[in-house]
Amino acid sequence: MRYAYGITSALLLGGAALSLATGLPAGAQVAQNDAQQIQQVVPRAGAPASFADLTAQLQPAVVNISTRQRVRVAQQANPFAGTPFADLFGGGQGQQGGTPQTREAQSLGSGFIISADGYVVTNNHVITADGQGEVESITVKTNDGTEYPAKLVGRDAASDLAVLKITAPRPMPFVKFGDSRNVRVGDWVIAIGQPFGLGGTVTAGIISAVYRATGSGSAYDRYLQTDAAINRGNSGGPMFDMRGQVIGINNAIFSPTGGSVGIGFAIPAETAAPIVEKLKAGQAIERGYLGVRIQQLNEDLADSLGIPHNRGEFVQAVEPTGAGARAGLQPGDVVLKVDGKEVSPDQTLSFIVANTPPGKRIPIELVRNGQRLTVNAVVARRPTEEQLAQDQSFGQGDQDTDNGYNQAPQKQGKGVVEQALGFSAIPLTASIANQLGAAPGTQGVVVTAVDASSDAGQKGLQRGDIILSANYQPVTTVAQFEAVVRAAKGQNRPAVLLRVQRRGQPATYVPIRLR
Repeated sequence: MRYAYGITSALLLGGAALSLATGLPAGAQVAQNDAQQIQQVVPRAGAPASFADLTAQLQPAVVNISTRQRVRVAQQANPFAGTPFADLFGGGQGQQGGTPQTREAQSLGSGFIISADGYVVTNNHVITADGQGEVESITVKTNDGTEYPAKLVGRDAASDLAVLKITAPRPMPFVKFGDSRNVRVGDWVIAIGQPFGLGGTVTAGIISAVYRATGSGSAYDRYLQTDAAINRGNSGGPMFDMRGQVIGINNAIFSPTGGSVGIGFAIPAETAAPIVEKLKAGQAIERGYLGVRIQQLNEDLADSLGIPHNRGEFVQAVEPTGAGARAGLQPGDVVLKVDGKEVSPDQTLSFIVANTPPGKRIPIELVRNGQRLTVNAVVARRPTEEQLAQDQSFGQGDQDTDNGYNQAPQKQGKGVVEQALGFSAIPLTASIANQLGAAPGTQGVVVTAVDASSDAGQKGLQRGDIILSANYQPVTTVAQFEAVVRAAKGQNRPAVLLRVQRRGQPATYVPIRLR
């Protein structure tokens, strides 16, 4: 399983009734006369005093999965690496840096049987050791302790799903996918898996949130969140509703310690089931792709643009030959709707596009420099995760922090830019542009000094950065820059949106708060 910043859950078992005194909280039913009444709120059918009978039926279909692999340990390809989110399976952890080496590794996780003839579903990361492993053998152990060699039928890194096949002398017990679209916050769930190698562990809890985004930015960053205890080794195990149907596949936890603190994430069945069927059939998983680098519209970005929070996503860069560029998308656009669907934290642009068939023509509603526009894009086919990882030309930059700016540092003055934004700037001359390695013809102003305590300093703006535009207005002189800052203050905007060019890196929009 993957974990992000630990979880331990307090489980509420039993069918005790809750009492709400009317007249106290807003929305409680108010008595029709002066006499105060009490409304009894009881759990709906399906919240049992015990999960024992349901567990006895489901547990035989849940399995332990272990692998032996040859692993390259020079690099790490964990999609949650560098964040509080991490894998929940034991072993197989790669290391960063050093000379590439190959070693034998093991991984341990969970899975579940979905057919009598032995098809098994699990997470891709359970059988690939952070994406660096070459699988030598896979073993599936059932609840009664029987071990079977397993064949890898298909895997999909983007959704983190894999399908295995075992051959048994008798029909196997199995479970079925349910409909996660009907899941509500507060519904009971149980999780069965192999945490820390402890076979057949059962935990219970409720659905804490539906369609929760973790911020990983992946095309499938859309999970069911639960407080049922999930730990290392639970990866790939099923999350059941009270009808015994699989509504999620346990995938990650949020954890500062590596253990459960009550925040676990499962891939919704509505996402997993169609992909699993294609993997079983040996079909390719095709996803839509626009070729844009996007950023969530956080408070600072929204304030700098003067638009509402939590709606839309910001385009930082556009792949020159991609479907987005052909449709007319530009860096700085705020995408509000894709194919009629609202772009929001619960339904990201990446998710909508990835689940759009390649070749489909879709409208994209956006805001550009304060104006609402609609462009039409023909969705391209998304490259494989391996191809995307190998592509260093788009959205990746030379991480050289030596900007080559040889002019002596200048002290901060008391001009409009210095006072409002916390840094000083001068016009970009041809000589300075050459020192900074900027492309011929680049125009803007160059940062000469930054107040480390300012918002600009906190966000990493540094000496030698080139400011190409402010609030979408080109700035080639300090006077132009100051005019934009004054206009933003006059409109009571809390921030100014800068387009910043740093040596060896693509230009990036950065919102800087006014002070």
